[in-house]
Amino acid sequence: MAWRFDKPLVTLCDDEQNKKAMQVWEGESLGGLTEDNNRLPQPVVWLLALTIVTAFLITAPLWGQRPQAAIYKDYIALMDKAEQVQGDDAQKMDFIVKNAPDSKYKGLQERHPVTMDDLRMIKNQVVELEKAKVDLEEYTVVGDKVVLANFEGEVGPDGKKIRKQPSWDPGYTIDVFYVAYFCIAVMIVIKRLPHFSIQPTHFKH
Repeated sequence: MAWRFDKPLVTLCDDEQNKKAMQVWEGESLGGLTEDNNRLPQPVVWLLALTIVTAFLITAPLWGQRPQAAIYKDYIALMDKAEQVQGDDAQKMDFIVKNAPDSKYKGLQERHPVTMDDLRMIKNQVVELEKAKVDLEEYTVVGDKVVLANFEGEVGPDGKKIRKQPSWDPGYTIDVFYVAYFCIAVMIVIKRLPHFSIQPTHFKH
């Protein structure tokens, strides 16, 4: 089981080990089935890389992001006017969305749409938090509850935990480790085989 690292992208075995591997490959009949020593198709490699990169990019900055209570503050401020609109809840919600002021939460509002019933369930909770003059960005909406966010990754100058999504989530660290582990493990398994330029003859079949 000798290893070599001078050409890791070609093979991780020495010549003797590769020779033994080919002898085993040639000696096993596999019930008449034959298998060539083909390289892993490059489109598969690029597809894997694209999948990994895309998964990280589209979920930035955090996987499993929940909506902050702050993004619905403007919606809730318009609820009383919306209730006077003639029509069903869909029309009232449309009124709120169209009349809500442009803010930094516009994209998040589109990403986390709500119905009038959703707003009715959280309205009183958000109003009470506003009266308490707390930072609504530190509260998240979970179903019909508005709860303190469970982010604890960063600490403010006063030593208090900032309950907002951190710039780097611990989940990313875990994912980077496992993605790297998977890629390295697959590479080792493949490169411990003889190079794809060496093809078995299958007893000249």
